[in-house]
Amino acid sequence: MSIEAGSRIVVTGATGNVGTSVVRLLSEDPQVGSVRGLARRLPAWAPPKTDWAAVDVASEQADLVKEFLGADAVIHLAWAFQPTHDPARTWRTNVLGSIRVFDAAASAGVPTLVHASSVGAYSPGPKDHAVDESWPTHGWPDAAYCREKAYLERTLDTFERDHPGVRVVRMRPAFLFKRESASEQRRIFAGKFLPGPLARPELLPFLPDIPGLRVQALHTDDAARAYQQAVGSDVRGAFNLAADPPVDAALLAELLGSRPVRLPRTAARSAIAAAWGLHLLPASPHLFDAVLRLPLMDCTRARTELGWRPTRTAPEVIEEFLHGLQEGAGARTEPMRGRKVG
Repeated sequence: MSIEAGSRIVVTGATGNVGTSVVRLLSEDPQVGSVRGLARRLPAWAPPKTDWAAVDVASEQADLVKEFLGADAVIHLAWAFQPTHDPARTWRTNVLGSIRVFDAAASAGVPTLVHASSVGAYSPGPKDHAVDESWPTHGWPDAAYCREKAYLERTLDTFERDHPGVRVVRMRPAFLFKRESASEQRRIFAGKFLPGPLARPELLPFLPDIPGLRVQALHTDDAARAYQQAVGSDVRGAFNLAADPPVDAALLAELLGSRPVRLPRTAARSAIAAAWGLHLLPASPHLFDAVLRLPLMDCTRARTELGWRPTRTAPEVIEEFLHGLQEGAGARTEPMRGRKVG
């Protein structure tokens, strides 16, 4: 059932890119009575109607049932992207931690569970047309991120069978960006020493055009609005979330005033693999392989059943994010702290 006035919502991973947007929207929602934000490190940020708890979902000592008691919904966003060189560690946080969240929500009698899945859960698919939520979710097995997201899809299949009274919603967003996430995402994917000012167009006269590198993007606030609408409705199941148009080298080159130059996949992958092997680049070549194979997503179900539409186009999202990179933008939480390098 949908939430009623005065409802209590618990958000895991509440201080990250998606969490900060979700918490802000919920704290401004008149139907929401209170928001409980769970994060490993408590923030200085104090939005209305929100209280915080220092909780690591990966820890066996964390009493998640206690945190969830009395909640009308749990929105599970907690996720660790790093270290990519230690997949057993991310598995403990992302998979085992998520399973603890699911089990605790059921034990606490929480009626609604909204889980942050991803386009990364999808099996390889087409780049010339979009697929709906029925596309297989077996991920790309060589990439830890995709493997973990896909495993949790199977976990939720079993969870829904065993707990039919819990309304489960799975959000499958495209790549999420906002100005305030620029510093965090630079650290996660490009490394903390990459100068943000390198995103200036005049420094990028050429842009690599890699076959298969065609993906979708979405503003984090637009994704957060879908989470908010899902909590406030009776919907179940999976929802694709993305903005138009798809992002490729031609679109990026137009935004940056650069010229796309064809670069073979093997050359690009070899460079990424070498940098990752030397611990100069956090993003792994396995994730690069996955990105080249991700399908484009059809978001019709989100529009028709949630009444959701993105408010920003993909070029607007990328442009805002690039400005954030140049400025070292961030927010008042530890994962989102701003930092300008170079």
